[in-house]
Amino acid sequence: MSLKVESLAIPDVKLVTPPRFGDDRGFFSETYNAQRFKEAGIDADFVQDNHSLSAKRGTVRGLHYQAPPFAQAKLVRVLRGAIIDVAVDVRKGSPTYGKWVSAELSAQNGVQIYVPRGFLHGFATLEPDTEIAYKVDNYYSKECDGAVLWNDPTLAIDWGIPSAEAVLSDKDAAAPAFADFETPF
Repeated sequence: MSLKVESLAIPDVKLVTPPRFGDDRGFFSETYNAQRFKEAGIDADFVQDNHSLSAKRGTVRGLHYQAPPFAQAKLVRVLRGAIIDVAVDVRKGSPTYGKWVSAELSAQNGVQIYVPRGFLHGFATLEPDTEIAYKVDNYYSKECDGAVLWNDPTLAIDWGIPSAEAVLSDKDAAAPAFADFETPF
């Protein structure tokens, strides 16, 4: 088995499925190898790993971005639980500007998502106590941190959970509408 990389409806966003080798003890998977990723067309120089825990089902984190010069590409995977992961294209002049793609990532399926720079990113947890690990190719900057309203009607994202069940941070609940967002990309 080899690394499987598939483009989504927005081709720059990719699903990555590393091979898993299992037996009655469990499994082993090489989740990242710079050379194999580069050969597959993902040539990001990851500089930081992040790990988050969402205690409640229905936790929504997003839609977030880091503006240039601290824009970030992300490689996201689930260590425990499951999520719907969402990427929204906000690159000026892109034929898919304002369009979104999503994928279900879980500890069970081992699928990862690569989200390049120039996208809003977020996820909703489908199970309690979901843990996410993700690599980014640039360092976090509070001054460059931004968000867009997760349930903006213009975007009409299907998060896989009822809106009334969403668990949000104050920042995400107060994020501006997409119509008020001026893309820095």
